[in-house]
Amino acid sequence: MTNPFAAISSPLQRLGIALSLALVTAVPGAAMAQSTPDNDLPVAEIQAFSEVFERIKRAYVEDVDDATLLKNAMRGMLSELDPHSAYLDSDAYENLRETTQGEFGGIGIEVGMQDGQLVVITPIDDTPAKRAGLQARDTILRINETPTDRMTLQDAVDMMRGEPGTDIQITVVSAGGGAPRTVTLVREIIRTESVKSEILAPGYGYLRVSQFQSRTGQQVLDALDDLHEDGPLSGLILDLRNNPGGVLQSAVDVADAFLSSGLIVYTEGRLPDSQMSFSATPRTAEPNVPLVVLINGGSASAAEIVAGALQDQRRAVVMGTESFGKGSVQQIMPLGNGEGLKLTTALYFTPNGHSIQAQGVQPDVEVVRGRLEVAESSGLRVRESDLAGHLGDEEEEASGASSARLAEDYQLGEALNLLKALNVIGAR
Repeated sequence: MTNPFAAISSPLQRLGIALSLALVTAVPGAAMAQSTPDNDLPVAEIQAFSEVFERIKRAYVEDVDDATLLKNAMRGMLSELDPHSAYLDSDAYENLRETTQGEFGGIGIEVGMQDGQLVVITPIDDTPAKRAGLQARDTILRINETPTDRMTLQDAVDMMRGEPGTDIQITVVSAGGGAPRTVTLVREIIRTESVKSEILAPGYGYLRVSQFQSRTGQQVLDALDDLHEDGPLSGLILDLRNNPGGVLQSAVDVADAFLSSGLIVYTEGRLPDSQMSFSATPRTAEPNVPLVVLINGGSASAAEIVAGALQDQRRAVVMGTESFGKGSVQQIMPLGNGEGLKLTTALYFTPNGHSIQAQGVQPDVEVVRGRLEVAESSGLRVRESDLAGHLGDEEEEASGASSARLAEDYQLGEALNLLKALNVIGAR
């Protein structure tokens, strides 16, 4: 068989022809599709690509090997699609696996690209980033001495991760404006327990889901069992604030813990396997307990799936502020060289057909972040019970004091008040 490259003297010209042949091979029927405009191969753009490749090889200030240039081209091809598609080398793929399993070395922050800027989606609970006061929608201007304005998302993640005990400087500006500030963080092993629970007040439970990992669904069921050890619940708060999302199936499992029927979420995309639908099963852990879901601007992706499903099914009151608005599904596609792609393949929709993408979930009751301050008593207040010889028995001290968390969290306190009000109305 004749070698089609034999008469071509330039290796870069051979690259252009190879790219053309690769595209013809990759597109079924492309060789016969020249008469169909939608399927025509962009020959001019392929030629321009090979010309750019050649100019870089000949004139760039430093010598760059072919493999590096081609990988950079693939990274750029994916990063220009949307903020969440990416080329994954072997290290990036391992980092992604570690994150979903719940253990990695770094500062504990979820980031994304918005309008070309590196922004905080949310800091993870009990991590250096959270303790340093980083907030959702903060813009990261520099990592150490490197500006982030020309940095890819994967490069930023790689720079922030590292050996435990090492320092890293992050320069951020808050979403509300103000002067940039630089914080020094010490990397540590981030072991994220995605579910926490406690009793806020007698009969009222608190369930915090910080992200959706592979075992989050089962952890929620275990936490609900723990909350019932003190007796039946009169109300429950599901806290999804600053939850960056995670595993789709885990989000479905958590929503299913509170729904006994009906649609949870469905996805739409171009490929047949991206058309998915998930519904609740009859076996439900908490089908009837009054439920409030807390969200904010750091609630994204899988967290929005849960909040949107419970809101559309009228199973819960959603309280807080508007969520982040990441309504796309990424699929990990392995490549033959041991690396892979993270590619956006579908958009997801709530049961009522609402797309979260760039819109977010709107709370039923908007409550902004704040702190409730209780004024100190002057000591001059006198009540009937303070008078000597007053009528009536001494009131017994209430058992099960309220959680100290309530004093620091205004939104949480308002959620608890709403649950109590719902019970009062229901009892009448």
